[in-house]
Amino acid sequence: MESLARGGTRWKRFAVVMVPSVAATAAIGVAIAQGALAASFSVSGQQFKVTAKELKGDGFVQYGALDKGQNGQHPVAVVGLSSAEITKLCQSVVVPVPGFGDVTMRLQAGDGEEKVLAKTLYIDADDLRTNATFSDVDIGVSVDHTTKGPGPAKRGESGRGDYLPGSFAQQAKHVLFKDVEQRAWATTAGTFQLSGLHMSVSRGKNECY
Repeated sequence: MESLARGGTRWKRFAVVMVPSVAATAAIGVAIAQGALAASFSVSGQQFKVTAKELKGDGFVQYGALDKGQNGQHPVAVVGLSSAEITKLCQSVVVPVPGFGDVTMRLQAGDGEEKVLAKTLYIDADDLRTNATFSDVDIGVSVDHTTKGPGPAKRGESGRGDYLPGSFAQQAKHVLFKDVEQRAWATTAGTFQLSGLHMSVSRGKNECY
């Protein structure tokens, strides 16, 4: 917690992510599964991109945190969803391979009648564009007193970066995001069901957007 509380420079950077408005909340919406909640959490230092035609979520909470990576700490807005249903999901990450060039790993799911389903979903992102609708929303709640979502992920439970107790948070009973474009550092989920999964690896840059 010392790294969060010490000095003003990091919190100025952090404030860029945590703009207290519904518009800022709408900028965090959807991601792809990377397995169950980790025992220890350190991001790779490489971001990935995600798109979705639509995301319907129940139990929404958003707050700020710092993820630790090999190249330093990253201020993020963490979104927690108790459950989510996602239509036409795409995730892509570009990996530079020495002596070979860029390689794109791309994953798509939920293109048919069956949607992508997730429970206890946490998303660490620093940029997203979408059209958003919130139901029964509260803005400016203390992160320690949120009740409509899965609650803030604690280090001992998920290994996620620490949050500042008593800091700004937002919550809603239901959310609807349409035409999502997101840049994220990491995602964890209790369960993630990817219907119609298709994974591909190709040379060059072939990102979702």
